[in-house]
Amino acid sequence: MKKKILAVIGLAAALAGKVQAWDYEGHHAVNELALSSLPKDFPAFALTPDARTRIAYLAGEADRWRNITSFRDGTGLALGHASGPDHYLDLEDIRLYGLTPATLPPLRYDFVAAIVKARAAHPERFPAIDPAKDADHTREINGFLPWAITENFEKLQSGFATLAALEKAGGTPTEIENAKQNIIYVMGVMGHFVGDASQPLHTTMYHHGWTTNNNLNHYTTSFKFHQWIDGGFFAATGGIDVKKLSPRIHPAEKMPAAEPDGIFHASVDFIVAANKMVEPLYLLDRDGKLSNQENRGAEGRAFLETQLVKSGQLLGNLWFTAWATAPEDTFLESELQKRQPSAEEK
Repeated sequence: MKKKILAVIGLAAALAGKVQAWDYEGHHAVNELALSSLPKDFPAFALTPDARTRIAYLAGEADRWRNITSFRDGTGLALGHASGPDHYLDLEDIRLYGLTPATLPPLRYDFVAAIVKARAAHPERFPAIDPAKDADHTREINGFLPWAITENFEKLQSGFATLAALEKAGGTPTEIENAKQNIIYVMGVMGHFVGDASQPLHTTMYHHGWTTNNNLNHYTTSFKFHQWIDGGFFAATGGIDVKKLSPRIHPAEKMPAAEPDGIFHASVDFIVAANKMVEPLYLLDRDGKLSNQENRGAEGRAFLETQLVKSGQLLGNLWFTAWATAPEDTFLESELQKRQPSAEEK
């Protein structure tokens, strides 16, 4: 019985390992760093101590969703299937679909259609999938990370548009407060995916060790390497000092959201940049610079902290841009105005 329990735990860990990035402390730090970038004229309700605490807490929400996924009895299967691929993009594999970063379709299901067409037309390109390692039925997918970031950005735009309409056209205090809480929730949750995008192992096919036969540089093949980068290194070497990192964050800037698919392309570019850090990360490990032994991990720590800062900066820019570019919700305004008594009724 004990062996069966351990086997189930091992399967769940293997499946979950594909989607976990920075441990809670790292994701928490990314959201805190992003908050430090926001200007004083950003909506005040999102900058209160309580709101900051909740936004930081919500950084771990997307990983908490997977905590119930045993898959053995179906628990969490639908949630794992739907949300797991949002945490990564195996960038090297998109070539199998005849795509490049520049030609990735900005809409999620257009990308899914491209996957289906390529697999049907060129089955020889794709290795067989082991059903024992595909309990959540996602191994035909190479990840949806830039789409998850873009979709959450638009959710945040929608949230700010809704709030503005309620405040302008007669929303009730309860409706306005609920709209504010929705914004805080989306800000926190979307931070998780922006954080994922700076963890190099979430942008690559080499996510759990350099396991292909082209390992000419003798990089680690350990499945546990991913876990060490996610948080094991930080946990073993004193944690993350957000106050030390905050001075590296610049004031949030408006991004090219008005350009066609500007946020999507910016998200892809960010992931491409992180993917370029994959081999340097493996090199640091090979050369002992990600060790928790005294005086050996300084360079590795600097590398990982820089990745956290990059995500914090991007996240702050995304929050600021969503607020600055939120469109007017004329439909909601017109519906709210119907509540107002006409001149004849008065």
